[in-house]
Amino acid sequence: MLFISTDEGASFQRQPLSFTLETLLFHPTEEDKLLAYSKEAKDVQVVSTDENQVLLALQEWYQTDTYNLYESDPQGVYYSIVLENVRSTKQPEENVLIDVLEVRGIKGVFLANQKEDGKVTTLITFNKGRDWEPLAPPTTDMNGKPVTCKQPDCHLHLHLRWADNPYVSGTVHTKDSAPGLIMGAGNLGSQLVEYKEEMYITSDSGRTWRQVFEEEHHILYLDHGGVIVAIKDTSIPLKILKFSVDEGHTWSVHNFTSTSVFVDGLLSEPGDETLVMTVFGHISYRSDWELVKVDFRQSFPRQCTEDDYDSWKLTNLQGEHCIMGQERTYRKRKESSLCIKGKSYTSALTAKPCQCTEKDFNCDYGFERAPSLKAEGDRCFPDFWHDPDAPPDNCHLGHTYESSTGYRKVVSNVCEGGTNKEQSAKQHSCPLLPPRGLQLGIKGQMLTVAPGDDITFVVHQEQGDTSSTRYQVDLWDGVRAIYENLTVTDEPIQHRYEKPGVYRVSVQAENSAGQDRATLYIQVTTPLQEVHLEVVPIADRNQLVNLTAVVLPADANLTVFYWWIGDDLQPKLTLENSLLTRFPEEGEVSVTVQASNGRSTVQDSKTVRVYDRFQVIPLSFSPNLDRFNPNIPEWREDVGRVVTKILAKVTGVPQDSLVTMVKPGLPTTAQLYVLPPEGVPAKRSVFVDKRVSTIKQALRESNVSFIVRGGLRVLVTLADPDAGYNSGAGSPGVWALAGILLVTFLSTGVFLLYKFKRKNYKSHGSLLRPEEDSLTRPWLRFRKLPGRNVYAQMHNEKEQEMTSPVNHSDDTQNIIQGEEFIDDDLDSQTLGNGGGNHSGVVLSITSRELHSYLSS
Repeated sequence: MLFISTDEGASFQRQPLSFTLETLLFHPTEEDKLLAYSKEAKDVQVVSTDENQVLLALQEWYQTDTYNLYESDPQGVYYSIVLENVRSTKQPEENVLIDVLEVRGIKGVFLANQKEDGKVTTLITFNKGRDWEPLAPPTTDMNGKPVTCKQPDCHLHLHLRWADNPYVSGTVHTKDSAPGLIMGAGNLGSQLVEYKEEMYITSDSGRTWRQVFEEEHHILYLDHGGVIVAIKDTSIPLKILKFSVDEGHTWSVHNFTSTSVFVDGLLSEPGDETLVMTVFGHISYRSDWELVKVDFRQSFPRQCTEDDYDSWKLTNLQGEHCIMGQERTYRKRKESSLCIKGKSYTSALTAKPCQCTEKDFNCDYGFERAPSLKAEGDRCFPDFWHDPDAPPDNCHLGHTYESSTGYRKVVSNVCEGGTNKEQSAKQHSCPLLPPRGLQLGIKGQMLTVAPGDDITFVVHQEQGDTSSTRYQVDLWDGVRAIYENLTVTDEPIQHRYEKPGVYRVSVQAENSAGQDRATLYIQVTTPLQEVHLEVVPIADRNQLVNLTAVVLPADANLTVFYWWIGDDLQPKLTLENSLLTRFPEEGEVSVTVQASNGRSTVQDSKTVRVYDRFQVIPLSFSPNLDRFNPNIPEWREDVGRVVTKILAKVTGVPQDSLVTMVKPGLPTTAQLYVLPPEGVPAKRSVFVDKRVSTIKQALRESNVSFIVRGGLRVLVTLADPDAGYNSGAGSPGVWALAGILLVTFLSTGVFLLYKFKRKNYKSHGSLLRPEEDSLTRPWLRFRKLPGRNVYAQMHNEKEQEMTSPVNHSDDTQNIIQGEEFIDDDLDSQTLGNGGGNHSGVVLSITSRELHSYLSS
């Protein structure tokens, strides 16, 4: 959106733009015109806006380090190509420099570096790009010796770089007050060489050149070019400069300081006639600036008179004097005259118009020259996409228009009479054109809006008569409208949608010559507030896992879901809010989902722990909990954390090995995940986890409960008390076989142990020793508990004494934790009566001990 004020900023009017605005350039003479620069093309660089014409460089889709040069018509609307493949250089901060230089002092002269087949060559034009030619090489070098560079295989090539330092000249230096004088760094050869920077000069605007230095110098013009100052471009300190008073034919050396300085820049006093300059720099990198003033006025004893000047005519490389429709004569100081030109000096003498010839006309918009067709000369051919006889877009019925002959006079060309390539243009009556290129869009907004938003639809028609065309608009929510006699091609239509949904807006343009139609889909949706990722916290390796995204508000439509799993940077896209996946490796896996509906994007992440084996216990709750269940993820997560904490406290099982996940929906249920202990080998997965039995016992005895709002107690129980528990690994057949083998193995062990104990009792007396005696013999301990069965627990001599549980209420507080829940190779097995309040006999014995007993 552009804001324009016509009352010096007191008020502003909005001017909509159909593109992203980057830069505005005001017209040099007409204040009510400006040029808007946008980067929506691959890239566009404005080169010049002088003399009612825009010269710009456009990078086409197929170009990477080159641009094509275009020039506009006087209105700046239509552009024609003038030079292809102009070299470009990318600078820091993404700045791009185009190798095009407008020569100051003489209008219509440009230098450009063209890159073709990997070679860069320098070209010059004297007529604003109509004709380009390579630079003629000098005949001798700086020492007066003949050069071996001969045309057409060898030319002069110049570097067309701008200086990063604003206080020094670039590689090519020109000035308005010194017409015809150009100094530049470059080389002779078949192409431009980057590391060669010899200095060359011309005093006739590029027709002839001379070499002056072997290395690049910074240049400063004084007194309208009457004095040329040159300081070597180097990183070492200097104390001399060179100057010439005869346009570079001879050079003198001047010591501007007694102490060498690092030169940072050259400045001249205001005014083109000045002969006073300042060299500024520093003696060392830690010192302050040093300013040295140099005054050349003492070198000139007097002011110049008319007798001190010679005249010269501007001539192109073909020796022609009629350039841009006129013969231009300039004057310059004689080499023998040592005088000051002064403030009143003017370089231009006369400008005489010429008769027009074919060279004063360039190709019109939609036409190009065909260089390959030599027999056709300078003939312009229409481009394949251009119809020369087609009426213009603003041609209305009853009006007339002229079809282009393919030529137009070069802008700023002042030739008179002679050939007129535009004269044969034909007059045509504007026909009734059918509507073409009908477009429908939204002004300044995206195609996704919220309910109640104000929308401005814009109808745009590229071709065809608008005054006699009828436009039927259907906004798809029951609103239809018909427009007649549109006076502009961008006609706004205001509307507002109240309900979410997808609306197919259409407009049909129709007249007696034909019709056209355009369609636009508008998404009206409420912005997303949040998304919750529903996923099991614990998962089997290589098993299918369902990922579900719950979006709020629930009625959001046309939502796209992006899923990132693990370290994969490439997301998976779905239109459904769920995804099935597998986790191939054990460990923690991060899962992230983003939900986007064009108006907003929200995200949620969860971590899934992947194991080869774990236990799952289904849980249920008292029905009274359902009254407080809002069925939202936060509530389920809170309840899960509470249940996990209570179970860990009641059973003594470490809290970090339990995870409770409350399921969505009613009635309220949950799953308890019992994770494998750390450091336990995978081979134990075929045996029963004692922690599961302890947890199930606590749940059966109604020892797990919590309080909700109003003091209501909620009981946590087994979902199916008679069912076994699920495992994250193995199969029912494996568990049955393992149980049979375990019972058989333990029965044999108990029998042998009993025989051994009895024999030992007869030899050594009673094994029921006092408590004090048991401390001296930690390898064996029996305790007689009144009203209970006997617990026998045997350990090797390095193990610490363990205290067995006395009753189930004590079990929940003093249960053995950690690795004691799962024995090494033989798991715990309950013998005797396991119901009621009676505990069975628990035998714990390692395989190494059993082997020693069997051997004895």
